[in-house]
Amino acid sequence: MSQTVRRAVDILEFVARAPRTQTEVGAHLGVHRSTALRLLESLTEGGLARRLPDGRYAVGHRLAGLAQLALEQFGLRDIASPHLRALGERRGHTVHLAALEGDRIVYADKIDPVDGVRLYAEIGRPVRLHTAGVAKAILAHLPRERAELLLVDCDFAPRTATTLTDPDAYRAALDATRARGWAVDDGEYEDYVNCVAVPVRDHGGEVVAAVSVTALKARADLDALVRDVLPDLLTTAETISEELGWRA
Repeated sequence: MSQTVRRAVDILEFVARAPRTQTEVGAHLGVHRSTALRLLESLTEGGLARRLPDGRYAVGHRLAGLAQLALEQFGLRDIASPHLRALGERRGHTVHLAALEGDRIVYADKIDPVDGVRLYAEIGRPVRLHTAGVAKAILAHLPRERAELLLVDCDFAPRTATTLTDPDAYRAALDATRARGWAVDDGEYEDYVNCVAVPVRDHGGEVVAAVSVTALKARADLDALVRDVLPDLLTTAETISEELGWRA
């Protein structure tokens, strides 16, 4: 990438966070303010940046339109699929992608291990909110009011000895998930499997999905998943989020 293009990209990311003055842009790039002005004028002429009445620069309307067109070309599953497959191949366990769709969370994709037991989870089917790690990873990062709306019809029915059947205990688990950034399913739906799950964010920073790695306890217990798999899972979710437009 040429230096000019690199600087232009850097400027757009900088002014996208908040409107900036010419001096601030120059300081951010480490260049003289006259160089910053030339770049800003070129971006403004192309509609990618705009000059506000107070002299600061912000993202241009043309860039917003291009961003919307770009979003329409990419779906969550299309972006995530190669990363999910690579994660599954590296770890040898089942990988799930769940997405928030309106007032429900559904399984959007699933990667089965080539030489392992195939676990039941049908793409397109709703996720069981009180037992699934992916559900906790999503609900924990939603505004509390919206999370409660999704949980209205949850029956908190027991499935195993570790199922969270008390709504208050479940909310405490969501608080713990939010604090540490990842969720678990400790054999809460089927007592012979467990999983770790992490959220996926969109271009606006909102959590719109979650990725999980699910394993037979005989192959990897929860401690092993957290120790050995979680770092790779976090990196995968971050990569998917960045391809959706998210920036830390």
